[in-house]
Order: sequence, then C-alpha cells, then structure tokens
Amino acid sequence: MSGRPLSDLPREIYRIAWLPGTDVLHGTCHCGREHSSQDPIEMWDWMLAHPQGHEPRADRTDQARGSSS
Repeated sequence: MSGRPLSDLPREIYRIAWLPGTDVLHGTCHCGREHSSQDPIEMWDWMLAHPQGHEPRADRTDQARGSSS
C-alpha cells in the first residue's frame, strides 16, 4: 500500500453482475451508467472507456431528437 489514508484513494467502483440463468453480464460504471453484454471483454472495454459511451440518458434522448441544447 502507498501509506495514504483510504479516503485519499480513488473512488472509482465498477460493478459487473451475472444475470442467473442467462449468459448476460450487467455492468454499472462509477458514473452510474449501465450496460449489458454477453462478452466479458466487451463489458470491461466499455467500463474502462469511460466517459465514451457513458453519456447521461437525457443527452442521448436530446441527440436522437436532433436537439443541440
């Protein structure tokens, strides 16, 4: 350990859960975005690519409508 207090360490927490009875993994990034995939490599690539692909849902809805605000 670096000798730093735990409160000084990075607080990025990534969670990946397996959905029982399926081949699906469901991940939650430290920013709160969620993603599902059957491929564990794809899941970790998505997690570690933060913030790419992690836009808030409202922003994605506005972009789909063509709104620039």
